[in-house]
Amino acid sequence: MARGKLRIYLGAAPGVGKTYAMLSEAHRRTERGTDCVVAFVEHHGRPRTEVMLHGLEEVPRRELEYRGTVFTEMDVDAVLARRPRVALVDELAHTNVPGSRNTKRWQDVEELLAAGIDVISTVNIQHLESLGDVVESITGVRQRETVPDETVRRAHEIELVDMDPQALRRRMAHGNVYKPDKVDAALSNYFRPGNLTALRELALLWVADRVDEYLTEYRSEHRVSTIWGSRERIVVGLTGGPEGRTLLRRAARLAEKGAGGEVLAVYIARSDGLTSASPKELAVQRTLVEDLGGTFHHVVGEDIPAALLDFARGVNATQIVLGVSRRKSWQYVFGPGVGATVARDSGPDLDVHLITHDEAGKGRGLPVARGARLGRARIVAGWLVGVLGPVLLTLLLRLGPDAGLANDMLLFLALTVAAALLGGLHPALASAVVGCLLLNWFFTPPFHTLTIADPENILAIVIFVGVAVAVASVVDLAARRTHQAARLRAESEILSFLAGSVLRGETSLEALLERVRETFAMESAALLERTSDVDPWIRAGSVGPRPAESPEDADVDMPVGDHMALALSGRVLPASDRRVLAAFAAQAAVVLDRQRLRQEADRAKELAEGNRIRTALLAAVSHDLRTPLAGIKVSVSSLRSDDVEWSKEDRAELLAAIEDGADRLDHLVGNLLDMSRLQTGTVTPLMTETDLDEVVPMAMGGIPDPGETVVLDVPETLPMVVTDKGLLERVVANVVENAVKYSPRGEPVVVAASALADRVEVRVVDRGPGVPDEAKDRIFEPFQRHGDAPRGAGVGLGLAVARGFAEAMGGTLTAEDTPGGGLTMVLTLRAAGTGTGPRQPVPAATAGPHHLVPTERQT
Repeated sequence: MARGKLRIYLGAAPGVGKTYAMLSEAHRRTERGTDCVVAFVEHHGRPRTEVMLHGLEEVPRRELEYRGTVFTEMDVDAVLARRPRVALVDELAHTNVPGSRNTKRWQDVEELLAAGIDVISTVNIQHLESLGDVVESITGVRQRETVPDETVRRAHEIELVDMDPQALRRRMAHGNVYKPDKVDAALSNYFRPGNLTALRELALLWVADRVDEYLTEYRSEHRVSTIWGSRERIVVGLTGGPEGRTLLRRAARLAEKGAGGEVLAVYIARSDGLTSASPKELAVQRTLVEDLGGTFHHVVGEDIPAALLDFARGVNATQIVLGVSRRKSWQYVFGPGVGATVARDSGPDLDVHLITHDEAGKGRGLPVARGARLGRARIVAGWLVGVLGPVLLTLLLRLGPDAGLANDMLLFLALTVAAALLGGLHPALASAVVGCLLLNWFFTPPFHTLTIADPENILAIVIFVGVAVAVASVVDLAARRTHQAARLRAESEILSFLAGSVLRGETSLEALLERVRETFAMESAALLERTSDVDPWIRAGSVGPRPAESPEDADVDMPVGDHMALALSGRVLPASDRRVLAAFAAQAAVVLDRQRLRQEADRAKELAEGNRIRTALLAAVSHDLRTPLAGIKVSVSSLRSDDVEWSKEDRAELLAAIEDGADRLDHLVGNLLDMSRLQTGTVTPLMTETDLDEVVPMAMGGIPDPGETVVLDVPETLPMVVTDKGLLERVVANVVENAVKYSPRGEPVVVAASALADRVEVRVVDRGPGVPDEAKDRIFEPFQRHGDAPRGAGVGLGLAVARGFAEAMGGTLTAEDTPGGGLTMVLTLRAAGTGTGPRQPVPAATAGPHHLVPTERQT
């Protein structure tokens, strides 16, 4: 089945007449005999729109109830069953009422199109997904109902319904758009003249871009190579020289003279990379053309004039702007130049402007990186061999026996090849010239003159010069190709490292920037970013001294997107290095995004953990909180009852039950608050030097019959510890009470302290059932109980709170097996005077009142 066609009426704002235009089109099609129905059109109480519905068949809507209110939506099934040729569907970006077949109306439209039904719809420019941020910056209102741009772009026809902002405001003032009670608010807020003008421009530009896409597609399908001057497109040819800024500004002024003018700056580099422009100057010119509203393009081509013309015709340009040649007069011997060639080959459909500038006629000055690629030492050696070598060879040949002219030429040719191998083409050419003159003067009859008597010798010298130049050129080219191969191998190794870092998941931005700095021998490297074009640059990461504060301050900058750049300081890089630098810049942006995503994931994990704890808390306290409350209520109700005469013993027992329940609630709430403070990081210990023999006995206050159930062994000679007295008391109390709870009757818990190097250990030893090795870490997790501990034993927070407080003080709390059976809790604290701080400080408010909380062994 053929897919239906979509026609969209696009408007800049509500009230411009989209629905009216859609209904007018429906009447025209109905009059022509087309089967056209109204699937969903909302007239919003506008009389003229409502009148346009008369005479058109309407498909009954579907009623849906949501939160006690009945809504109507398009009945997709009814429209599909009716199968009209054309269906009118208003408000393409509308969000359907929950319970509808699809979430969005554009999804309903997709079903109709897939069924072969043509659809006519309406949408405002502010509802396009890609323009949400732009519209919000204009109007201050974030559009919640959006439609994907691709859905609108796939429409077979898009018609702009345009209206002057003042005319639209008059329509609103007359009550033709909104009800009178809403007109003043709308005119003062969303429908301000500035807002409407900006939205109108946005709609016009968006439609113009779509028209441009259709034109480009048509030209491509029909292979149209001639330029259609639908609007001025000005291509600026850049060489990387300083005159490029003048050309860009002149092109911008030319574009301003025509409606919709566009500037496209293009730099054409040779594919061999042997000729390069200043990357810093190109970066400045890229920024300038973007500031002027144009675009920058980098093209590779062997024939620069042909590549420039191909680019201009490919973008349907109408004008080309070039600078007057920087050649001197004698340099025109090598050719007419790029400007003259482009003007000659442009044809009648392209205008070529040659702009004068300050650099005109001062010499080409293009950086030809040939000899420089061989190294300065090799160049010097090449010149020495090429110039002095023939002189020394002449002296040796003059002092020795005559070897013959042919052998002499071969020796001079060998020197020319050696000069080419060492210094490249220019030293080799010099060697060929000097060798030719010396051969003619000293070894070709008549001697000591430049005259050659024998024609065969003339031919031999000519062949010598030709072979020398040819060999020098080949050797020089081979040397440069070898250099290129080595460079490409180095680039491939670097890119392989980057790919490997991606696969290994390395996310250290500083390590990557340090790699960039070392690779390109820079002083510093920084990744800069900003939120918009007007905001200042900030450093997301940097290495090295004095990193750049902005791309303009750097020696080399590589843009990454619109608002990010990699800035290097130290030296200017050649253009060939920027390929690898671009890969590093892209990887730096990926690493930064990965770091932020990891941070977001950590925050999400914390939130998930918090939700898990809250869920476990609710599940745990459902019984542990209800039990003491129920006991207190029963005891109080019994005491208040007038039907029973309670004895003093009964009253005392009931009051004791109330007190016990209140204590359990107090302990439970204290543990919950402590765990909450630990989870949210709101515990800051007040670290002081403290004697253990002062704190440990105080921690026994909440233990029943401590003299019988606990044995203390805390020597007075122990060094002082750096701790928070209150938190330490809580930790010891929780651990000791937990040990007492699980110790057999008649087996006291031993609390012993000892000094070991720079720390002090407090060991709480019990003879209970112990804990398996695989559960020793889990007993410190919240909301866990070990074995068959009864639910009344607590919610499983005691040891979790104890470990959290211990780590907040810079200590540790671990579990070990007791020799002979049982469990030993080992609390390690820092001894005073060791000079190290807490291991895991938790910044926030100080801890609150210290409660002695009954604990439970946890898994």
